[in-house]
Amino acid sequence: MSFTTVVFYILSAILLLAAFRVITAKNPVHAALFLVLSFFTASGLWMLLESEFLAISLVLVYVGAVMVLFLFVVMMLDIDIEKLREGFWKNFPLAGTIAIIMAGEMALILGSPEAGLHTYPARAPLSADFSNVRELGVLMYTRYMYATELASVVLLLAIVAAIALTQRQRKDSKAMNVSEQVAVRAVDRVRIVKMAAAPVDTAATDEDQPQA
Repeated sequence: MSFTTVVFYILSAILLLAAFRVITAKNPVHAALFLVLSFFTASGLWMLLESEFLAISLVLVYVGAVMVLFLFVVMMLDIDIEKLREGFWKNFPLAGTIAIIMAGEMALILGSPEAGLHTYPARAPLSADFSNVRELGVLMYTRYMYATELASVVLLLAIVAAIALTQRQRKDSKAMNVSEQVAVRAVDRVRIVKMAAAPVDTAATDEDQPQA
């Protein structure tokens, strides 16, 4: 057994354990941290497959951006964990049944001879000037061009929808008009009003004073 095979089995075991703890951890913050661990081990598997670009992208995008934002939101919301546990065992039989059905379907598909996993040819050695980034770009814009364009349109729609949701104005919301604030002059901001002094009842004030 080679060193690469040993590392592969170690990373795979850590990945499976971390993925299992993601769905079984009682604390959402702990579940998010186990998800970060699973992303790191998955990037290690990508490195073993000599896909350095995908491994770095997985760490930078998911761990560096998405998971940090997710952890920030989870810690800021202060979720009540006790309320989340109330419906766990109630929905557990249905979720377990669906999981068993999906696992059986995957075993039947991957274990069938039609899948072609047993007859997959061995990978040829790569040359010294091979670039997986270039090969990935060529595949994205030649064989998977329509899928790439469709994914970009979906992401563009998500960005436009997020901007549209933030630009909605409520009727009871208050907003500042910057142009009006800049155009205001100092003489218009303060107004001096002269008012007559109110008469003071001296008799009432004399009665309130203590006698000597």
